[in-house]
Amino acid sequence: MARPPKPGLSDLENRVMNIVWEHSELTAETARMQIEATQPIKDSTVRTILRRLEAKGYVKHRVEGRTFIYSPTVASNNAAADAVRSIMERFCNGSIESLIVGLVNREVVSPEKLQELGKRIAEERQKAEGEASRTPARRKGN
Repeated sequence: MARPPKPGLSDLENRVMNIVWEHSELTAETARMQIEATQPIKDSTVRTILRRLEAKGYVKHRVEGRTFIYSPTVASNNAAADAVRSIMERFCNGSIESLIVGLVNREVVSPEKLQELGKRIAEERQKAEGEASRTPARRKGN
């Protein structure tokens, strides 16, 4: 059964998450300085965004002295997959086929690229199956 996707991100939340992913660990001040390079932002706004991201399950924090150090709890590609799943549910009745046909029709993805991806998926599946067959099965109770 698939995990339910995490709640979506606002533009600013997404921007902060990109900074968190880039740094792996950071303080609110580091995030604020990164954003401040292109737009003014208050320290309190960044701290609010980080609290929201933590409530949504995207980041966690630990405390060093009196400073919160934030780190991601989800990889960027997994967050992207959750976002695509949400789009697929909302616009394509949950159909991956419908989504992919739309991507091809709108020339977001070429048929050639889909064939290339199909080959890569098949190669990865074969590799995973080969590794699984080499791993000894665990006995019950171990």
